[in-house]
Amino acid sequence: MNLLRQVLSASVLLALSGCASVEPADQRAALEASHDALSTLDFSTKPPTRDLRSRGYPKATELPDGTLPSPIADGNFIIGPTHAPAPETVLLPNVPQGTIVSFTMQSADSKIYPGIKRDEDVYAARRDPGDPSNLLLTTVHPAPWTRSVTVYLPAGYVAGTEVPFIVGGDGPDRLLFTTLDNLIAQKRVPAMVAISIQNGGGDAQGSQRGLEYDAVSDRYTQFVETEVLPLVRSKYNIQLTANPDGRATMGISSSGAAAFTMAWFHPELYRRVLAYSITTVAQEWPKNPAVPRGAWEYHQTLIPNSPVKPIRVWMAVGDRDLYNPNPQVQDDWHDWTRASQNTAKALARKGYHYQFIAARNAVHVDRPLRAQTYALALEYLWQGYPVK
Repeated sequence: MNLLRQVLSASVLLALSGCASVEPADQRAALEASHDALSTLDFSTKPPTRDLRSRGYPKATELPDGTLPSPIADGNFIIGPTHAPAPETVLLPNVPQGTIVSFTMQSADSKIYPGIKRDEDVYAARRDPGDPSNLLLTTVHPAPWTRSVTVYLPAGYVAGTEVPFIVGGDGPDRLLFTTLDNLIAQKRVPAMVAISIQNGGGDAQGSQRGLEYDAVSDRYTQFVETEVLPLVRSKYNIQLTANPDGRATMGISSSGAAAFTMAWFHPELYRRVLAYSITTVAQEWPKNPAVPRGAWEYHQTLIPNSPVKPIRVWMAVGDRDLYNPNPQVQDDWHDWTRASQNTAKALARKGYHYQFIAARNAVHVDRPLRAQTYALALEYLWQGYPVK
């Protein structure tokens, strides 16, 4: 068991973190290396390859390997197993590049997130004997955080003019900035500002990152609206549009869940959501009795039982995405592939505009998949918005 904990701490936790200090390619390598090391120890720590055609998954159009759906098509699609990068994700000659700037935020200046930290290894935490889906964390305590906020300004932006924007977690996202350079130059998306907010540190239950991203509430939205965006406006003289159709959210893993949460609770602020390996699973800590299964409730109860909201969603997940990675959590609400499929089904039943990509030969927050589909995702996301 000590070996299991060491591998989980050194490899799987690294791969799940999504922190800005870890390159996505390294996340993939670490996760895949951990698969081999753990294969003889505990099956739950090695995600199986899901059959994307199996019973319970939504009906999907399977595309020839190497092809993608139309950027205006709603519905479910299966792609892969090859994931070559799209040309829009690399620097292209004669394409004007946007300006990238950044600043730092401190927890001492935040009224919403004063900061917490978990000292113990979440994979070694004791489960609640009365609720095997809950972890008893004994070393969570107040702790300061420092985070960077990276801002992309499109080429030619005139200070003080109104502009649409996309805000994302787990930043900075250089792949996003390069893709925007190319798509904006080709007039396939509007010229927009991109705001990449680094998380507050740690991962999963009991961490600052988990508190921000996995909570099913509007707390993180309030943090962005009242503490982050005012600084972006004042530091760089940017007039961010108030039109909700011109405001998008995005993220990976838990920050993908946060992106959906922002639009779900405040569609009057955000109406476009982009997420890879969205963590619509039961990660919220401490548990909220109103949503006992955390973000799993989105596809279980919240989307099915709520009036349709005016939001557009783009999602992608891999057939080897996470599968109950924490052996200390015993429930059926920690299958990332299943969660994404369920979310797609719930959106379809309610008549939402969404595009869902299920990818063969793809792991959690898969870097090749992102490079292949980023341009598609952004173009689908911003359809209907005027391109000047």
